[in-house]
Amino acid sequence: MKRLFDFVVAFLGLAVTSPVLIVFMTLVFLQDFRSPIYMAPRVGRGGRHFTILKLRSMIVDADKSGIDSTSKNDPRITRVGQVIRNYKLDELTQLWNVLVGTMSLVGPRPQVHRDVDLYTEAEKGLLAIKPGITDFSSIVFSDEGAILAEAEDVDLEYSRLIRPWKSRLGLFYIENASLWLDIKLAWLTILVLISKKSALRSVARQLEKLGAPDELIRIARRETKLVPCPPPGSDEIVTFRTMG
Repeated sequence: MKRLFDFVVAFLGLAVTSPVLIVFMTLVFLQDFRSPIYMAPRVGRGGRHFTILKLRSMIVDADKSGIDSTSKNDPRITRVGQVIRNYKLDELTQLWNVLVGTMSLVGPRPQVHRDVDLYTEAEKGLLAIKPGITDFSSIVFSDEGAILAEAEDVDLEYSRLIRPWKSRLGLFYIENASLWLDIKLAWLTILVLISKKSALRSVARQLEKLGAPDELIRIARRETKLVPCPPPGSDEIVTFRTMG
């Protein structure tokens, strides 16, 4: 049923949003006359590599900088790219990945191999299912760029502030995955673009119903400032990028 749900939603989603995608693909192309689609290598289920399709929001060859995380003030983001990121339009092209079966609509977000190489044994559990376009963490940390805006080392700050909870939320989703939960998270992903506060309250309520730890519910509400925390499966806060 999950695969059928994914296929139907992805097909309808691409059909409905294709006019918007065509407009922005044209705008991206007119910036530098290069491909508006970025073919991004990612790690999927079972550690297998695949290519994710993204509407390009950065300058050409932005990945050669060696920086994987992106702050709101990242100079690599183009003017059109800012709009694309603000409205999550780069995720619409990923519906193609869902359509062909390399991704699911809902599941832990796929990571670059450098980040997966740093996973703790507990975090490797995130590779048990297909990665998704959205999940609990996509809603809770939809403002990831703003969180990292003032960071001197965005990859390190991501590993200290966001990764610990993103991984925990992903693992919690895997433990409680169901078609009904997928439907709820798909709706909340749309709601976060309209009212982030309402979406966060709904996520917190859903986590409560599923018996999530109090600390995870507190983070989902995003009412307190994020502080450095160890990733799941470790007692140590990451102090440099190469630390697992």
